[in-house]
Amino acid sequence: MSTAVRRGLWVVVAAAVLAALAVPKLVTSGRDGDEAVSVTRTDSPPLVEVHTVAAERLAETLVTTGAIYADERVEVVSEIAGKIERILFEEGARVPAGALLVAMDDRELTAERERAAARLELAERRAERQKQLYDDGLISDQDYDTAATEADALAAELRLIEARLTKTQIRAPFAGVVGLRRISEGAYVSPQTRVTTLIDTDPVKLEFAVPERYAADFGPGKTVEFRVAGVEGSRRAIVYAVEPSVDPATRTVPVRATSPNPGGELLPGAFADVTLAVREVPDALTVPSIAVIPELGGKRVWVVEDGAAQPRPVETGIRTGDRVEVTRGLAAGDRVIVTGLQLVRPGLEVEVAGDAAPEAFDEATTDQRSD
Repeated sequence: MSTAVRRGLWVVVAAAVLAALAVPKLVTSGRDGDEAVSVTRTDSPPLVEVHTVAAERLAETLVTTGAIYADERVEVVSEIAGKIERILFEEGARVPAGALLVAMDDRELTAERERAAARLELAERRAERQKQLYDDGLISDQDYDTAATEADALAAELRLIEARLTKTQIRAPFAGVVGLRRISEGAYVSPQTRVTTLIDTDPVKLEFAVPERYAADFGPGKTVEFRVAGVEGSRRAIVYAVEPSVDPATRTVPVRATSPNPGGELLPGAFADVTLAVREVPDALTVPSIAVIPELGGKRVWVVEDGAAQPRPVETGIRTGDRVEVTRGLAAGDRVIVTGLQLVRPGLEVEVAGDAAPEAFDEATTDQRSD
């Protein structure tokens, strides 16, 4: 073997030895780095926020839509055919009950009444004379009965004419606001002709429907809140009637309530957003919705016990937009973790940043709740 070859072999062996010695150092360095990272994680517990459980008032609400109706509404029409002589109302004006709205031509009926009255007077005098003769035994029963019957028939005819005369005057059946008029003076109308509309809007009626499972919670006297577009603030209405059957198409029960409307701001026909308080718990133990984690067979929350995170199975009740009632599993004073939930493990020490305010949980967090 030549000297050059010998030198080349020694160079290769030396390089291999140096590489073998370097590998343990790299591995050791890597392990030391892992240990350092591990020590760092252990020395820095995850930062979490907690909610301290306390009793508070909580109400279960149901939101639905409804409609506003007039307390009373009627299409004003004439009961008889005839010519309009006078229109005595102003469109949009409020009128009292019994106010004269329209007067029709009554001259023909007035003449008929006068003729019937004269005939009745004559018949009554004849009946009186016949009665005197009957009492004296000078006429038969038949003669007296004929005279008396004629007088009674004429009296009935006079009452009929007077009833027809009253129909020539169209009056308001109740106090309310008169709508737009549909006729003019001098027009000939029939019983099918609409004259105007009369509406009583104070109070108004609110009609809405509730699912059948809530029907028993909305009897007469129940208070509901509602809002109408274009009307500032919310209004209250008192339930006064509930339909005694379920609509088979929608599986809902119609409900009616009444609400004061002295200013006339609530217009019949308007839609309303109705908020119904279904059930109320005055001393419910609540947690933010984000804290409740659904799992197979139930739900749980994480609580801080002796500085460490611990899972706690719970049962829930009423839900609102961002709160959940806990009916079993928690007590007043328990600290429930509400942030950093993805970092905690059973028994892992945690650092508490502070109590989370209820308003810190917006509507986006409520999407995570589960019934």
